[in-house]
Amino acid sequence: MNSIGTTSTPCLVVDVDRMDRNIQHMADVLKNAGIEQRPHFKTSKMIEVAKRQLDAGATGFTCATPGEVEALLSAGITDIFWAHAPATPQKAALAAEFNTKGKVAVGIDSIELARIVSGAADAARQTVPVRIEVDTGLRRTGVLADDALRLVEEIQALPFLSFEGLYTHEGQLASMQGPHEERQQQGYAASRTLVETVERIRSAGHTVDVVSVGSTPGWDSAPFEAGVTEARAGTYVFYDANQWRLGSTDSMSCALTVHATVISTVRPGEVAIDAGIKAMSSDGSNRGNTFGVVIDESGEPIEGISFSRAYEEHGILEGDHSVTSRWRVGDRVRIIPNHACGAVNMWSRVLAVQGNSYEIWNVVGRY
Repeated sequence: MNSIGTTSTPCLVVDVDRMDRNIQHMADVLKNAGIEQRPHFKTSKMIEVAKRQLDAGATGFTCATPGEVEALLSAGITDIFWAHAPATPQKAALAAEFNTKGKVAVGIDSIELARIVSGAADAARQTVPVRIEVDTGLRRTGVLADDALRLVEEIQALPFLSFEGLYTHEGQLASMQGPHEERQQQGYAASRTLVETVERIRSAGHTVDVVSVGSTPGWDSAPFEAGVTEARAGTYVFYDANQWRLGSTDSMSCALTVHATVISTVRPGEVAIDAGIKAMSSDGSNRGNTFGVVIDESGEPIEGISFSRAYEEHGILEGDHSVTSRWRVGDRVRIIPNHACGAVNMWSRVLAVQGNSYEIWNVVGRY
């Protein structure tokens, strides 16, 4: 193990103890409710993290990219949901190939997409499990609830596809500005739409094994609507500044930080650091215009400081001179990124810290 205090900056740091507590807490809550857990791997993109989630009780993983699927399969993790449309011939062929190595379900929301996957599966003589995405308010992808039954019936007429169930991503909760209780109500409402859709499909004589929801803003609401069988939250493993602002967690549960060094203090009220958008990602704040939350050594946000400007390799912290003047060139700064998933994807390796020591974990499945 190495000392974290001697590392060069910028660097991405995971507080392993905090992360482990997040993993165990979510696993316990879902297990006690009888809900299976399929975390989204796009958040951590680290096999070391995935194995901890499996040890805590996760049944498998959700992925966004074929690279993520390949990374998990190569690590011997074989129960996967690829929740992103394999709309190209190459991706559809991969869906069939992946199912020779494990059970890799894919997400679809149209008969056109289903035909592409079915054609590739037919050519490979390999059955591909499919899940139908239902739009419950995000308006990104997903069939409308009223059209889901027809799509189920159309899919079941296609060769080499196995209908598994329905899923939704209640991502609209991430942009809600109101009280936490209102977001919970909307989380339950999204799941209720999904469950009611499932009930109509079952009433028509079809089997629906999987009823899946997934988002960290909805972790304490959406999975607990009666009839839901699976939860797919991902960001919970680290949390981030946006989740803290939403009230999904507190700052002391945020396990992912960027460590940076002060490189300039020549302007009153401003401090320049060696971490910009290539360290933080350019993912915006859900409350104002910042690139992350600056914290002290204990993990508490520093009042009166805003990380409001960033360039490729420079960040500018702004605030009252009485606060910024405490920093000197060479001082270390810690920042919780706005969006953990976007930040991790900027890095090839992460420093996994316990106490004052760390080991290196590699980020996999990047483009």
